[in-house]
Amino acid sequence: MERHRHGTERRLAVGGCLLLVLVGGGLIGLLYGRTAAFVGVAVVVLVAGLGVLVWFILTLLTWWAGAGERQ
Repeated sequence: MERHRHGTERRLAVGGCLLLVLVGGGLIGLLYGRTAAFVGVAVVVLVAGLGVLVWFILTLLTWWAGAGERQ
């Protein structure tokens, strides 16, 4: 059950980011032009990258704390 929940959370996060990039980038492109759309998509990708970095650090800390309990 835990593995299913983690898979669902991961798919929701990726789908949300893709939706934000496609719809947000498309709307920015329609309203302000290609350059602004490129900048908007780049910002979304950078923020998503920071989110992945935070997730990775928290996963490492959780693993490290669990390894300390086993000893």
